[in-house]
Amino acid sequence: MYAFVRFRLPSGASVDLGHGDIIGRLSTAALCVDDPRVSEAHAMVSIRRGELVLLSLRRMFSVRAKPLSEVVLRDGMSIDLADGVALVVEDVHVPDKVLALSIDGLGSTILPATASLALEPSPTLLPRFEPDADLHLWWNGHEWRAQVRGSKVRAVSDGDALSVQGKTARFELVENRGSETTAMAPATSAPLRLVAWFDTVEIHRDGMPAVTISGVGARVLSELVAFDGPVEWQVAAREVWSDPIDADELRHRWDVTLARLRAKLREAGVRADLVRSTGAGLVQLVRYPSDVLEDRR
Repeated sequence: MYAFVRFRLPSGASVDLGHGDIIGRLSTAALCVDDPRVSEAHAMVSIRRGELVLLSLRRMFSVRAKPLSEVVLRDGMSIDLADGVALVVEDVHVPDKVLALSIDGLGSTILPATASLALEPSPTLLPRFEPDADLHLWWNGHEWRAQVRGSKVRAVSDGDALSVQGKTARFELVENRGSETTAMAPATSAPLRLVAWFDTVEIHRDGMPAVTISGVGARVLSELVAFDGPVEWQVAAREVWSDPIDADELRHRWDVTLARLRAKLREAGVRADLVRSTGAGLVQLVRYPSDVLEDRR
């Protein structure tokens, strides 16, 4: 019922990580790699398209000497976080069905390894522990645990229901459809209105606070709004970085920026396929029929 990947560490020990778990140098990371060559928040395990993947955050990793910002995890794979710091994938487990939470205003959302439900201003499920949340949920390796604010901890499973501030939170097993059901915030499939100002981009969804992306990530989004269709990543990247740099440095900047942008979108609960890269070197905004793009640069 729980998706996880088992890594073998350089020490020979093994550790299981699930959706949303961070690998990094900080002691607060789900997998702490105490090495100065590893970034504070180096990479994150996530579910994409029904598969467990590793996403780069602060710094890229490599597989077979190829720098990557995203890779589908496979048994036996060796991932180099830095020279001499390798993680070996011992086991990848993605169940057919996983536990999801449903509550009015949120819909059905697959649970990450740790989650916090806040009801105000609108129901939001975040993939981390938030002290002031109305409901905390976590997987302890054997069962799902839940604690309504001010109440005792209890186990939850398929068919259970909890009262949270007058609302009923229900738990059910759902088909694991990867990125289609791994939303971390409400209404991830709701119509989007993207307003691109170049240095900032506003993402509006009905009944929810606007999400604002700033900095270089906003510039990437603004260029993709302007192209309004598939474009070679080099073409989009040259619009963002006009200074004379070689192809390798441009690719590094692009991969790092895209990884950070996607992490920000996931954190805000924006659907996972908004920015899509293809194996042919193309990138695009995936625009649903009800989505609206506004270029105001």
